[in-house]
Amino acid sequence: MNTKEVTLWTALITPLNRKNEIDYATLKELLLLQQKANNGVLLLGSTGEGANLPHQIKREIIQYVDKLNIDIPLMAGIGGTNLLEQLEWIDFLESFPSIHSYLVVTPIYAKPGKKGQYYWFKKLLDQSTKPCMLYNIPGRSGVKLNLEAVIQLADHPNFYAIKEASGNLSDFKNFKQNLYHLKIYSGDDGLFYDHARLGACGLVSVASNVWAPETHQYVNDCLDNTLEAKSLWSESCNSLFLASNPVPVKRLMYAKKMIKSPYLYPPLHFEDLDNLEPVWEADKKITTWFKTNQKE
Repeated sequence: MNTKEVTLWTALITPLNRKNEIDYATLKELLLLQQKANNGVLLLGSTGEGANLPHQIKREIIQYVDKLNIDIPLMAGIGGTNLLEQLEWIDFLESFPSIHSYLVVTPIYAKPGKKGQYYWFKKLLDQSTKPCMLYNIPGRSGVKLNLEAVIQLADHPNFYAIKEASGNLSDFKNFKQNLYHLKIYSGDDGLFYDHARLGACGLVSVASNVWAPETHQYVNDCLDNTLEAKSLWSESCNSLFLASNPVPVKRLMYAKKMIKSPYLYPPLHFEDLDNLEPVWEADKKITTWFKTNQKE
């Protein structure tokens, strides 16, 4: 499967044990689950706690996944505020043929304007030899992906897509109208139905961690305009954001015995979700929907 043809990327969690060490055996199981569902995988995005994990641990995760030789499109997350560190991270990733592309987030905390974003992204795009997806997530970065800066970068050979996760449909429309030759992915599970109506080519998903085949069908049904359960999916996906992502999805995966612990790397903590019931109810609804609507 070509990276540019992937309609569903799972922003994979990073499974940890109770000592906050990587649970590599479970990581392999999760990757195989995504492979079976025909989903691409994003490693070390915000759902994978890429901003929290030490650099050495991130390197070890990439090295481990590369040695698995799993036949699945892999994307790696790039983001932070220190440009030199991100350029060095790209140099490291470039040595692994299994990594097909990069997700490059708007710089966090610094809140750069048009020029700052333009030069930041251009440096990173120039350093890469692989397709890059630029990520608009102002709720985490503190600033929107600047449309004018992106338009200036639109013809860069390594710029192939945008992940839009502002929660604002007008932002999606602006990107789509001004960058019609680029792929625009939704970064919001609950809004994907609406994003698909506006021309989204696919979804970068948190929900597909726990509902891998179910979310794959949800994406296909939205793209085919055959989904008849918009409210069910929207409400169910939104339950995974009742606390900071990936706290709820890890709690649910632990409850379903998909991972061996709900632990997260500091400063995140699983106890920040004090009531699992809404997430459990969402899981029951999605499971029932899939049993009724599963397609061959």
